[in-house]
Amino acid sequence: MRIVKAETIALSIPFSDGGGAGAGLMPSKWDRLEITLVRLETDDGFVGWGEAFAYSCRTAVLAALNDMVFPLVIGAEVEDVAGFTGCLQRKLHIQGRFGVVLFAISGVDIALWDLAAKRKRLRLADLLGAKRERFPAYASLVRYGDPAMVEARARMAADQGYGAVKLHEITLPNIEAGRRGASDTKLMTDVNCNWSEDETRKLLPEMKALGLHWVEEPIWPPDDTDRLAALGREFGVPLASGENAGTAQPFARIVEAVNFPQPSVTKVGGVSEYLKVADLARAAQRDVMPHCPYFGPGYWASAHLMAAGEGGMFEFLHIEADAWLSPSIPLPDGGEIALPTGEGLGFEPDMAVIERFRAD
Repeated sequence: MRIVKAETIALSIPFSDGGGAGAGLMPSKWDRLEITLVRLETDDGFVGWGEAFAYSCRTAVLAALNDMVFPLVIGAEVEDVAGFTGCLQRKLHIQGRFGVVLFAISGVDIALWDLAAKRKRLRLADLLGAKRERFPAYASLVRYGDPAMVEARARMAADQGYGAVKLHEITLPNIEAGRRGASDTKLMTDVNCNWSEDETRKLLPEMKALGLHWVEEPIWPPDDTDRLAALGREFGVPLASGENAGTAQPFARIVEAVNFPQPSVTKVGGVSEYLKVADLARAAQRDVMPHCPYFGPGYWASAHLMAAGEGGMFEFLHIEADAWLSPSIPLPDGGEIALPTGEGLGFEPDMAVIERFRAD
C-alpha cells in the first residue's frame, strides 16, 4: 500500500473524575483528555487511524509527527508494517529512541495496522489471531488523596461489576480506604515512582497485608529493574512496570524483574512493538497488563490486542468524559469489554465531536 496523505487532528476533551482535585498524576491539573489522532490515506482510498500519546505534550508530539515522521511516511510503499516502523525508528534515532519521537511513531504504526486489516477486510484482532470476543477490564481511578473519596469511588467501581480496581494513591490511609471500598475485588495501586527506598521498604509489607494484586512503579527511576526484582523477591509483593518504556528492548529486562509488564501501545512503538513485548512476556511466563488510559484509536488497538490474547486485563480510566470520540466505543459492561466490530480497528470518529473539541 502506498501512503499518499498523512495528517494530525488534536483534541482536548474535558472529563470529570467525580470531584477530585485533578492533581498528582500529571505535571499540571489533569481534567482534559489530550488526544492526538493520526490519519493516513492510501492511493486506493483506504483510511487508517492511529493515536500518539499526548498527555501534557500535545504540541511536541504534533511537531514530531509533522516535522520528522510524516516526511518519511508520505509517498512510502508499506507492505510490512513492523519492518517499516522499525525503519522509522532507525532513521530518527538521532532525534531520540524513546519519548515524544516514539509516541509519534506509535501513532503511525497503529494507523498502518488499521490499514493492513482493512485491506484484508478483517478486524485487527482477526488479523492477529483472535482468541476471544470479550475480556475483563479493571477500573483505573485517578488520584484523589482523600480517604472518603477513595473509598466511595472504589466501591462505585466494584458495584459496577469490575473484578479489579486500581488506585493511584501513595499513602497508606488512602490505600486502606480503597481496600474498604473494594473489599471483595482485586486491588492495585500505581505509585508513579513516588516512594523513596525507605518508604518502599516500610510500605510493601503493608501492601502484602492488604492483599494487593500488584504495586506499580513504586520507586524512581521506573526502569531500575535490578532494584525492582530485588524488592519483589524480598517482600513477596507482585510488582508492575513498563508503561514508560519505549520499544521491546527494555522489556527484555522488565519481564524478568516484575510480575506484570505494562506496554502502552501509544508509547511503546505501536502494535508492532507491543507484539514483541507480548512474546517476551510469554517466554518469561508473565501476564501482560496493557497501559491504556486513553480513548482514541489507542483504546481500540488495545482492545484488539486483548482479544488476540495479548493481555490479562484491560485498563479503563474510570472517568466521565464530556464526549466520546466515536459512538461505537466499546465501554465496559459488568467489568467486561466486547471486541469492537468493523474492519481494522473499527474506529470511525464522530466529526461533530472533533469539530467541537479540536485543539489545533
